[in-house]
Amino acid sequence: MVENSTKIKTTKFQSIKGFYDILPEHTPLWFKLEDVARRVLAQYGYKNIRMPLVEATDLFVRSVGEHTDIVEKEMYAWQDALNGDKLTLRPEGTAGCVRAVIESNLTYNGPVRLWYSGAMFRHENVQKGRQRQFHQIGVEAFGFDSPQVDAEQIVMLARLWRELGIQDVELQINSIGDAHERAEYRNVLIAYFEQHMELLDEDAKRRLHTNPLRILDTKNPRMQAMCEAAPKLIDCLGDASRTHFDSLCQLLEAAGVAYAINARLVRGLDYYNRTVFEWVTTKLGAQGTIAGGGRYDALVERLGGDATPACGFGIGLERVFLLMQEYGITADDAPDVYLVNVGELAEQQAFAITETLRNAGLNVVLHAGGGSFKSQMKKADRSQARFALILGDDEVANQQVTLKPMLATVKGEQQQCSVEMAIAYLMANKD
Repeated sequence: MVENSTKIKTTKFQSIKGFYDILPEHTPLWFKLEDVARRVLAQYGYKNIRMPLVEATDLFVRSVGEHTDIVEKEMYAWQDALNGDKLTLRPEGTAGCVRAVIESNLTYNGPVRLWYSGAMFRHENVQKGRQRQFHQIGVEAFGFDSPQVDAEQIVMLARLWRELGIQDVELQINSIGDAHERAEYRNVLIAYFEQHMELLDEDAKRRLHTNPLRILDTKNPRMQAMCEAAPKLIDCLGDASRTHFDSLCQLLEAAGVAYAINARLVRGLDYYNRTVFEWVTTKLGAQGTIAGGGRYDALVERLGGDATPACGFGIGLERVFLLMQEYGITADDAPDVYLVNVGELAEQQAFAITETLRNAGLNVVLHAGGGSFKSQMKKADRSQARFALILGDDEVANQQVTLKPMLATVKGEQQQCSVEMAIAYLMANKD
């Protein structure tokens, strides 16, 4: 009797919209970006800090601002069913870093320079260069009130772009003054916008009395000319703010870093004061800002710490990655050696030889699972390894291996030699 069997159809899962996989073909370029960034940050004395992905929701409401897009409509926030805590996946890194500095009293012995990296989360419209899970490197300096640190962070980013090979990015800077200057300017701006109500879109009308400075950052073409003609905050600065900004400009000029003053640049978060800046490119469409930040001297006190001047920025890693691809910047993680082994004796010895090569500092892929010599050599070729190390029963009998260059850029001829001589040759010809 033949039993009828039906194949159970299972659901294939897909990643959630705005959350994506970084596949092995892309990770070498990500490693290059992250490695260069770590090296540059170390040159300037910044130390790594690692904060949790989840923070209290109120931390972001109080820091980022209740009437910002992030808090109003972009945060992944929920109430913990186990204890009732209101929690949020971090939409940006500064607030959590400030919380950590206060909680661990990191400025007890004086100013500190910190950096962090990792995923951030915002429920945004997905497009090129903008995902709902995205990655940033954040840099924060606490306890420095001098414009030297503002300039240091901007110059540090200029160095990063050079070392990555990124060109044609523009630095835009502005000063948004201190709180009392912005309060006065806010009234001037509201009065101006009220005279042009017919041009304001619904988003601008909603922000008019809660966050009017953000209207200046509109992308609505109908409002561009009107916003361009609006009174400028930089013209309303007091002596201290003006002196700070002028000093920053002088430091950038002395360092040879070109900049453009963008009077409409305000950034999207409530905690900024005085210096704000962005590095922008025209090669990524609408998502042209690859890094941005500024000074936030009141935030530490606002979140319960002592009054502490601070300055920082965030780098959008997805956007920098896309820009590196645009410029043809490449990286790979190809192995030094692909070990081909054919025959029972060869297969028995291959594992130990592979470990010997790795002990010498070589990156080695061991062919596992058998197969003909021809099929294994095809896999060695696809691996992009610089050399194939061939081990067959004849090589085992002669206590030798065959070393074969696999890339046109690798000099030398195929040779038979001992494992020790192969290691010496490979190390001498290692990139």
